[in-house]
Amino acid sequence: MDRAFLKAGHLPTLIAAFLYFDLSFMVWVLLGPLGIAISHTLHLNASQKGLLVAMPVLAGAGFRVALGTCVDIFGARRTAIVAQIVVIWGLVITWLLAPSTYEAMFPVALLLGVAGASFAVALPLVSGWYPPQYQGTALGIAGAGNSGTALAALVAPALAAKFGWVNVLGLAALPLTMVLFTFLALAKEPPRRRPPGGLRAWLPLLRSGDAWTLMGMYAVTFGGFVGLASFLTIYFNDQYGLQPATAGLCTATIVFAGSFVRPLGGALADRIGGTSALSILFGAACIIYLLIGVGLPSLSLALAAFFIGMMLLGLANGAVFQLVPVCFPQSVGILTGLVGMSGGIGGFCLPVLLGTVRHATGRYGTAFLLFSAITLLGLAVSLLARIRWAKTRDLVAGGRA
Repeated sequence: MDRAFLKAGHLPTLIAAFLYFDLSFMVWVLLGPLGIAISHTLHLNASQKGLLVAMPVLAGAGFRVALGTCVDIFGARRTAIVAQIVVIWGLVITWLLAPSTYEAMFPVALLLGVAGASFAVALPLVSGWYPPQYQGTALGIAGAGNSGTALAALVAPALAAKFGWVNVLGLAALPLTMVLFTFLALAKEPPRRRPPGGLRAWLPLLRSGDAWTLMGMYAVTFGGFVGLASFLTIYFNDQYGLQPATAGLCTATIVFAGSFVRPLGGALADRIGGTSALSILFGAACIIYLLIGVGLPSLSLALAAFFIGMMLLGLANGAVFQLVPVCFPQSVGILTGLVGMSGGIGGFCLPVLLGTVRHATGRYGTAFLLFSAITLLGLAVSLLARIRWAKTRDLVAGGRA
């Protein structure tokens, strides 16, 4: 991080956005690390487990559009504060009510989706403070809050074993409250505010092939990241018989790899262009998940493959969001919500696919082969976008597609 970058924006807001994003994401995927304990209590099969851990991801996808619009109307800081208060009180109420049936978990999933929508708030908050040549780096740092998914995998299974999974949901309100006060002290509304456009502002984006291209790319990159982050604890328990705490530790290590390389993905995209970076990353991810789908003979090889695969997805997440303010500088808030929604939909589909395939066949291999094929499609889309945007867009160095 060079001195010019530190002077270019507002570092306290960047720190506040990262913390808000990080702890919100920890809460968003809690049902995944808690899935083993919940499934034992509620007697869930593999398909039900997949659907349960995927539901907060889908809910987050919908809320991202709503909060992205609120950012453009009310400002990112105000939107973040209200959303955080809703999640904190929701967790406290959930702890008091102690849901005890499969059906009762779906309102909980809806609440956790509000935390997942923090993505559509934190990134516009940061984007408004930084000039084009630092967008990829700044958004990558804020987006490294993905690491909250690793925190959930690291601590939630052990806490559930000691205190019970319902109490873990209540305990999660404590760090969220601490981060809320930190956010109130550090975060400032960015000086560049986009005029609110309401539904009329959505229509040009929904008619734009470029916007759908970004949404499709992110459905693969972030969908793969958060889908695996929410399901791998269950996967390692089912596939290799690891105890919940050990499975959570393995998942946390893998997810940390994908989280903290996200700024590098943004910086790489700043340097060589977002579509060029994505072409490389999608190609490499296709190979890795093909190997996982075919089958690896040992746990150590599987851990190494997932580690590399998650790093590639994390880098690609940063690269996609370098393209958002470059291609659509006047619609960052709304497009962040739309792109984030598509990523959430992708993150919903992957755990459901994994659980359904496991329930139907007793194995996960086919699901990973399908995901490998999807990353191959992402490679093709990236190459086509690179050719098309090189002809139609005048993107200068420091803000290239």
